[in-house]
Amino acid sequence: MRTLKFIDMTLREASTLRGQELTFKEKLEIARILDRLKTDTIELAPISGSQADILANKTIASAVQNRISAAVDISVGNVEETWESVRMARKPKLNILCPVSTVQMEYVCHKKAPAMLALITETVKKARFYSEFVEFTAEDATRAELMFLYQAINTAIDAGANKITLCDTAGILLPDEFGEFVEEVTSHCPGLADMEFYVQISNEMNMSIACAVAAAKRGAAGVKCAAVPDGYPSLEQLAHFIAMRGADLGLTTNLRVTELHRAMMQVKAILEPKEQGSHFTNVRLGDVANVVLDANDDIAEVNKVVRQLGYDLSEEDSAKVYEAFRSVVERKKFVGTRELDAIVASSAMLVPSTYKIQNYVINSGNIITCTANLLLEKNGESFRGLGIGDGPIDAAFQAIEEIVGHKYELDDFQIQTVTEGRDAMGSALVKLRAGGKVYSGTGISTDIIGASIRAYISALNKIIYEEG
Repeated sequence: MRTLKFIDMTLREASTLRGQELTFKEKLEIARILDRLKTDTIELAPISGSQADILANKTIASAVQNRISAAVDISVGNVEETWESVRMARKPKLNILCPVSTVQMEYVCHKKAPAMLALITETVKKARFYSEFVEFTAEDATRAELMFLYQAINTAIDAGANKITLCDTAGILLPDEFGEFVEEVTSHCPGLADMEFYVQISNEMNMSIACAVAAAKRGAAGVKCAAVPDGYPSLEQLAHFIAMRGADLGLTTNLRVTELHRAMMQVKAILEPKEQGSHFTNVRLGDVANVVLDANDDIAEVNKVVRQLGYDLSEEDSAKVYEAFRSVVERKKFVGTRELDAIVASSAMLVPSTYKIQNYVINSGNIITCTANLLLEKNGESFRGLGIGDGPIDAAFQAIEEIVGHKYELDDFQIQTVTEGRDAMGSALVKLRAGGKVYSGTGISTDIIGASIRAYISALNKIIYEEG
């Protein structure tokens, strides 16, 4: 029996599958679900260069056991930055996304065939310098000129790629045609015989499963899929096929199929866009769609959105938030949900610092369990907490909870950059739920882990003050 690998693209294609960006918390939750299912590889989207993307990748990389594949858009070429975001993963891989059809090459990369081959060589060699495992994904391969496609694949292999993916991006081929296409490519690219190659098939004509089977019959080692059957074959569809006909074709899977349906329901719930109101735009924050407020919105409208975010403010705090909102909107003309959340965290429920940070030590790596050692001060007395977590931030939060002796529900966690450059300041927002109410805290530091710890302590102090 041969194991057919399932490479999950849910996180890579999340904005397309959902139509909205995922929050940090949602990305991590999906990654953990896929990891529990034993998907062979979890693919991450190309990073935009923001600290939020980088931290999300780093946290996911340290939180999962299965292989992590970080995508690199060849037109951007940020190989080093992408590698740094996942290098601590247990099994990191770089995936070079490269258009190979004439139209896509000129539209995306603005290059003709010879220049494209040079770019493939340069990018793959650079990726191979950092990573032992480099995948070359030939996007829109079924519409490429065949001679160039063979050249592109052979060039990538010569440059060091050891995994190749063939894409029917348009979903235009019938199963027998796709099988013949795969056979034709493998016969002209002899290097494929010594490595794994995968297929990525659009479900435009509802034939992606049949095309995947045709490819598997001709040696494909894996199939790209997603949690929801929206544009690509889904994990459940592939698992169902293996259950029904896998034995006849000598195919099996490593997937934990007994947990599959429940896990996919969880992922679908996360991916499902939330209902939008009059101010709502196509962005999501926690469980609330993004609301855009402007100078015409009065205190009642602002308070309405604050309540939707989960806060129950006093009249005095509501007034403070509205005053801060007015100050911001005069400069920016509008305020979004994320900004309003930060305004609440920094303007409302300002309380004395019951707990203060003295010092902390974080140990993290791809071959060790993440640990945190925190020393906090309360009323002049020092308290030490040790935490073990799925990532450095999770471990730090666990250490705080050990000191406090209580585990609070983490309602939301966000990070963003305040300044630019290598020494950029990072801002963290933590929302804790206690007694049915939401308490938020913010933290700022050049160390994003430190900013996250400060944000958690800020929210914790508000809980203790109100309960005390």
